Amino acid sequence: MTNVERYYDNDAHAEWARLDRDRVEFAVTLRALAEYLPPPPARVLDIGGGPGRYSIELSRRGYDVTLADISAAELSLAEQKASEQGVRISALVKADARDLTVFEDGRFDAVLLMGPLYHLLEEADRRRAVAEAVRVARTGGIVMATNITRYAAIRWWAKHLPMQVVERADVYEAQVATGTTPNAVGFTDLYLMRPAELPALFDGTGVEHVVTVACEGVVSMIRDKLHELDPEPWEFWMDLNYRLGKDPDTHGLAEHLLYIARKS
Repeated sequence: MTNVERYYDNDAHAEWARLDRDRVEFAVTLRALAEYLPPPPARVLDIGGGPGRYSIELSRRGYDVTLADISAAELSLAEQKASEQGVRISALVKADARDLTVFEDGRFDAVLLMGPLYHLLEEADRRRAVAEAVRVARTGGIVMATNITRYAAIRWWAKHLPMQVVERADVYEAQVATGTTPNAVGFTDLYLMRPAELPALFDGTGVEHVVTVACEGVVSMIRDKLHELDPEPWEFWMDLNYRLGKDPDTHGLAEHLLYIARKS
């Protein structure tokens, strides 16, 4: 069992709860899905979708969704949460993002790789995951992938627990220099990318870049007050953040980037 599988098996609810806390990321990503996915009932593969936050929402919207994840506990939680919400995910499959041989070439109209890349410490593994995601997408299909940006973790610690960085300076200096942290404190294997690294992983895979979106946009690390807004101003801010998140000037300051491409 890998560090990543062990982490998510031990606390399957953590990722579900995270998107309750980080509502901006969820809201902005849903806007991207609404704009760029083909219409339902298109076939969508959600690789590394964990407890199924996006799988459930897309299933609710009429998509034929397959959720694949390395963690059996996350898949079980996704099935439970879908049932509680009266939604059925078409298939739940235990699989590693680097090896999707259970799926044939070109099976899906859209493929989401929104999680595995920041747990793969070796570039060769990240490239394998990207190649597999592209392989199982049909020609003309959409492929979406996310990363965590290089300085996201250290900015989070600066906001929440600054002495953590002072007391473990060697760890965070290495993280800033290389992006790589095996078994990150309170998390698991973590690789943090510079913005240019994400599109570079798709070089030579036969896709055409459509857009990259900074999921937290201009409100990265300063979004707490937005969570207190009533629905109408909340939607205004999310629309604004989604629009500004397409501006490359916002990409280095966000925690997550969403890369969207079309298979040629």
